[in-house]
Amino acid sequence: MGDSGDLIRVKLPDGTVKEFASGVTPREIAESISPRLAAAAVVARIRPAAGGALETANGEAAMYAAENPHAERLVDLSAPLTEDVSLQLLTEKDPDALPVVRHSAAHVLATAVLELFPETKLGHGPPTESGFFYDFYRPTPFTPEDLKAIEAKMAGVVARDEKFVREWEPREQGLAHFRAENDFMKIHFIERFTRDEEAISLYRNGAFVDFCRGPHVPSTGRVKAFKVMSLSGAYWLGDEKNPQLQRIYGTAFFSKKDLDDYLERLEEAKRRDHRRLGKELELFTVSEEVGSGLPLWLPKGATIRRILEEYILERERERGYQHVYTPSLAKVDLYIRSGHWAHYHEDMFPPMDLETEQMVLRPMNCPHHILVYESRPRSYRDLPLKLAELGTMYRYERSGVLSGLSRVRCMTLNDAHIFCRPDQIKEEFSNVMKLVEQAYRDLGITNYSYRLSLRDPANKEKYVDNDEMWALGERVLREALDGLGLPYKEGRGEAAFYGPKLDIQLADVMGHEETYSTIQVDFHLPNQFDLSYTGADGKFHRPVMIHRAIISTMERMVAYLIEHYGGAFPMWLAPVQMGLVPISERHQEYAQKVQSELQNAGFRVELDSRNEKMNAKIRDFTLQKVPYVLVMGDKEAAANAVSVRTRGKGDQGSVPLAEFLAKAGKLVSEKSMEL
Repeated sequence: MGDSGDLIRVKLPDGTVKEFASGVTPREIAESISPRLAAAAVVARIRPAAGGALETANGEAAMYAAENPHAERLVDLSAPLTEDVSLQLLTEKDPDALPVVRHSAAHVLATAVLELFPETKLGHGPPTESGFFYDFYRPTPFTPEDLKAIEAKMAGVVARDEKFVREWEPREQGLAHFRAENDFMKIHFIERFTRDEEAISLYRNGAFVDFCRGPHVPSTGRVKAFKVMSLSGAYWLGDEKNPQLQRIYGTAFFSKKDLDDYLERLEEAKRRDHRRLGKELELFTVSEEVGSGLPLWLPKGATIRRILEEYILERERERGYQHVYTPSLAKVDLYIRSGHWAHYHEDMFPPMDLETEQMVLRPMNCPHHILVYESRPRSYRDLPLKLAELGTMYRYERSGVLSGLSRVRCMTLNDAHIFCRPDQIKEEFSNVMKLVEQAYRDLGITNYSYRLSLRDPANKEKYVDNDEMWALGERVLREALDGLGLPYKEGRGEAAFYGPKLDIQLADVMGHEETYSTIQVDFHLPNQFDLSYTGADGKFHRPVMIHRAIISTMERMVAYLIEHYGGAFPMWLAPVQMGLVPISERHQEYAQKVQSELQNAGFRVELDSRNEKMNAKIRDFTLQKVPYVLVMGDKEAAANAVSVRTRGKGDQGSVPLAEFLAKAGKLVSEKSMEL
């Protein structure tokens, strides 16, 4: 560090380099550029100059000595800069600024809780993807009324516009402070995350002080739009022998409009929640007698699943895939040989000890398909060999993450493995991508993105240690993607243990992304199993495997589609496509004739023969989100017609049955999203 007479060089985003006195803060630099920028800035992003290590005053570099000192970091606007750096001032427009506001909102929440309930002990309060939370220990449970009072008190803390001030304190002095408060959680964090000789980082706003790394917004007044959302319980350090904590969740945004938009999306997500709709629409159920994560498909849900299965099987047959059936369990030795046991056994169910062998439920299908490949000698003329299966797999998902159909322990994957020559990789990868695009188009899925998932070269335990293999796989995938002209982002550390992959990420109503489809290039497993084919030169060569899943597991895709459509499926996917409503008892015979004709044409039809009023029957079909309700009375029976009520459009009047049949058939054959 230099003294106050030293100068440092600061590089700005436009490439300009300016000199400032050592100890200058990002806020002072912003003010020297523009008062408007200084007022808009939330936090600063800095990177040390080439060859330098980032330091700031009061020993911050020592505190983070275990981290990469050359890494880019966010710092407070009040942080003194003492080395040459590149500097970017982040405003509300930068996505990285929002987590800083949310972290500060967590401190505002903790401030409010201590002012209302001073006996409370503090855990930690990080930002999250959707907001923030803070863990508290308090023997008396918080009530809904308490949460309202806390939110009101938070508004008062914001109105006071207290500065967030970073302070440094000798470690033992900080520990003594929290010991005096009997704050066992803060003591644990300090003892675990700092060393004896270090000064610890504290943040103060008003009278509130918290052990924290930061950064924060300049003052509590910058936490403009927030809301306390919910309350849950959790054991300290996840151990049920420890005290139970109370976790208060909240969210925060830069503006009330952003907050209102988020809350509206949240309500829409609740309306579309596949767990609620699955029950209301009689699609699936769960039973404690069966077990967690093992849903039961009801007839209507099973119909949607069957349609999906038939759809993807037909698309695969058109593209030369051969379908196989393989068992849902195998010897543990098979997964030891494949490498899955070493890399994946914690996510597998425990082995079953039989008389002479140990068996395990399979967590994936690829070892079985490899054995199909090696069931006879292969020639270069046989390749590519495309083996596909709706393969049922079992994974030991922890109980806390199980959710409806989206996270289960038994799942059926639209799986396939392509065994090909190295010179065929790009073409086969491109063909898979085209199938993905077609499937998503037919399913009406438009909000998705591509992530090229790569290994972390430093993690030798998670990934197969073969640099040459990884370099080749990553290069081939990049070239194929670039050749297709598809935009993608890279995810370092997201690859499978045996090779790079392309993940297709689907976004839900809240904008959260998850992987549904994957394409993986694998040079490793063919080596593990010593696979070969006879080349045109008469010599043995090693094939390459491409693992691919087009529409994910049946469980996850149906869950996604339920929420995507809010239960109002397009005609070709709807479990019941038409509901038939005879106006009175004397119209039953004609309704049955219409039912028979529609069913013979391949439609899924339900006739309501109950002794109920017509409007009640129409209402029930409407609540079940049936695309068409066909009402039949004297006029319709005499004209061989139906009175059509279309979902979302209401009464469309009387139409000849033949005309309606033709229109409905066209909607199904074209997989139309419209009615």
